[in-house]
Amino acid sequence: MDFSAWKNIEFAYPAFFWLLLLIPVMIYWRIARRKNAQGVMKVSSVAGLKGLPVSWKVRFRPVLLALRILAYAALVTALARPQTSNTSENIDSEGIDIVMAIDISGSMLAEDLQPNRMEAAKKVAMDFVDKRISDRIGLVVFSGESFTQCPITTDHAVLKNQIMQVKSGMLQDGTAIGMGLATSVDRLRNSHAKSKVIILLTDGVNNTGLIDPLTALEIAKAFKIRVYTIGVGTQGKAPFPMPMADGSVQMVMQDVQIDEPLMKKISKETGGKYFRATNTTDLKNIYSEIDQLEKTKVEITSYKRYAEHFFPLAILALACILLEVVLRYSLFRSLP
Repeated sequence: MDFSAWKNIEFAYPAFFWLLLLIPVMIYWRIARRKNAQGVMKVSSVAGLKGLPVSWKVRFRPVLLALRILAYAALVTALARPQTSNTSENIDSEGIDIVMAIDISGSMLAEDLQPNRMEAAKKVAMDFVDKRISDRIGLVVFSGESFTQCPITTDHAVLKNQIMQVKSGMLQDGTAIGMGLATSVDRLRNSHAKSKVIILLTDGVNNTGLIDPLTALEIAKAFKIRVYTIGVGTQGKAPFPMPMADGSVQMVMQDVQIDEPLMKKISKETGGKYFRATNTTDLKNIYSEIDQLEKTKVEITSYKRYAEHFFPLAILALACILLEVVLRYSLFRSLP
């Protein structure tokens, strides 16, 4: 018998343990029976009997009662059906394919978000990836042109590593929103997922690129891709790092310009939603809301298998009963 299994034991019918309360009754009944079975002899003094030796049969007579009690306790425990269980789970997830399109133009270095827009966007994107355990996620970066930094994948460690490597200056400067959206759609057009999503983050106005944002919008609609758009930047002016002629960098206050009408149009016509992040907390809350809106359907089916452990207890009870009977009618036969 594997006793290590008993540390995780469960009982199918624990109510049987109430029968253990009969053990004191058995002991009392046995003692009372012995007293009634003994003869009575009146003597003037028992002082002369104190030194007489006591037979070993008398000393070990309680063994019979102990065997009976042990057999009874083992039988009650067996009736309670001790068992261990082994649970297995079958997880069936209906994942979502997501592409994060992040603007990496020079204006993303503005410090109205901490430490700047670029680093804040990267940090929040990685936190978002950690929450989407069963989804395939990819990364597209864009400025004056667009580039697939990471194709859609379930290897989130690789994806997060690619997010960390993103920096301003990787591509020609500018804001090609149409190119960023079109490249993201291209990553999802062959997807067989039931839900396809793009999260497009930018801090500017489309001012370059080979594909117009409205053309990219029509392509997204054709492939039934939902687009969430995020405008990043404070209201009014924000501090931008400006390279100077002597090689130094100075912070210059510049107007924040985001094409919100375009962002709202893209999200509305694709079934998504537009968000405005004026600070780092807003950006975190936006990704949390998108996470809630795009819940992945996960079905978990549990299978529980039980292993019964009553048989060894039943054998122990039977062995104790047999041993008691053998001792009672052999070694202890002459005792009451």
